[in-house]
Amino acid sequence: MKTVSNEKRRSNGHHQKISAKLREEVSRSRNKYEEQPLDIKASLLQELGTLGLMLVHEELEREISRLVGDRYERTVSPNVRYGSNPGSIYLGGQKIKTRIPRVRNLQSQEEVPLASLEAIRKEGRRHDETLFKRVLLGVSCHRYEEAADALPGALGLSASSVSRKFKKISAKRLAELNTRDLSCHDFIGLVFDGKNCVKELMFIAVGITMDGKKIPLGLAQMGTENEKAISDFLKGLKDRGLNTSQGVLAVIDGSKGICAAVEKTFAGEVVIQRCQWHKRENVVSYLKKEEQEYFRARLQRAYEKPTYKEAKHALSVLSKELSLKNISAKNSLEEGFEATLILHRLGVFQELGFSLKTTNILESMNSQIELKCGKVKHYKNSSQRLRWYAAALLDIEPCLHRINGYKELPKLRAAIKKELKLNEGNDVQMKDAV
Repeated sequence: MKTVSNEKRRSNGHHQKISAKLREEVSRSRNKYEEQPLDIKASLLQELGTLGLMLVHEELEREISRLVGDRYERTVSPNVRYGSNPGSIYLGGQKIKTRIPRVRNLQSQEEVPLASLEAIRKEGRRHDETLFKRVLLGVSCHRYEEAADALPGALGLSASSVSRKFKKISAKRLAELNTRDLSCHDFIGLVFDGKNCVKELMFIAVGITMDGKKIPLGLAQMGTENEKAISDFLKGLKDRGLNTSQGVLAVIDGSKGICAAVEKTFAGEVVIQRCQWHKRENVVSYLKKEEQEYFRARLQRAYEKPTYKEAKHALSVLSKELSLKNISAKNSLEEGFEATLILHRLGVFQELGFSLKTTNILESMNSQIELKCGKVKHYKNSSQRLRWYAAALLDIEPCLHRINGYKELPKLRAAIKKELKLNEGNDVQMKDAV
């Protein structure tokens, strides 16, 4: 019995020491919390769930005490407690019902706003971004409440509420994408392509800066890749500050509408590189299935030649061979023949061909967009379609890598200027000045 009693005493003493340490740690943590600025406190409260709701009321009571004085104490203050109203606050992205205390100024007979309440609400609204991200990544609006870490009494997790919040934020994303200033970037490359989106065409433009970064420029819904619609879209980019006066390389898939619109809009300031992948696939599509793989490999090897002379010779030999097999395939190869060899002709194919010989920059982005937007099988209207694509584009933008060989882009710019004779005007002016 004595042994048992001793063990109990040791055990009780041990637990008392632990409890004392816990109380000391909680007190220390509480003091640290009290020392934080109001905006930091508001942010911390969002992460504490149900406990956060208790601390919210403590924070509000603390501010009221500063404005009015402690409860049941006689103090000289123009402010008085004025009951409470039913209301709500946001915690962890969820709307929680609660009673909101009121303070009134007796001299002005006006409500006194509570700074801590506004800070908590402001911080809570930022958590709508979490909801937006979850829906974009695939959480159904109808099943959002199952995926959320719901707090007791939470509101605003119904399908309609989640949908409204997503609609509001995605509309901001669309406006941001299609209105942001482009004059702050020095673009050397432009990539244009259309993507089929549930029986509609989404035309997307991406710019490549001189330091190799990829910047989504905008998107538009079109029936087809026709010159008029694309010209209007490109003029909109220029109105937003897109500067091509130093010369740019435009990479396109071979669409005549895109080509005509680009040449018209950026006349004298653009060199067009036709996508070699699209050209290759167009050529082999005319051939029998058993012949396609052979000629696909031959075309690929021809385009991979390091110099313009070698690539042109290899393609010319292939053209003659195709003339005996299939005249339509030969004509397809010769259509826009030179435009597929622009990088070769500019002398930068070895350095930048991997990145700029095709529209793969956009194809890769389209595959990432599809992961986010592909689950939507029916769009109710055009706005919904554009909002989803804009949201997806801006979501993947921070993850985009620089293009391979970006350190060689100054060489590309010099070659484009020489090709377009953009320096001749400056040279003439300098001679006149002398």
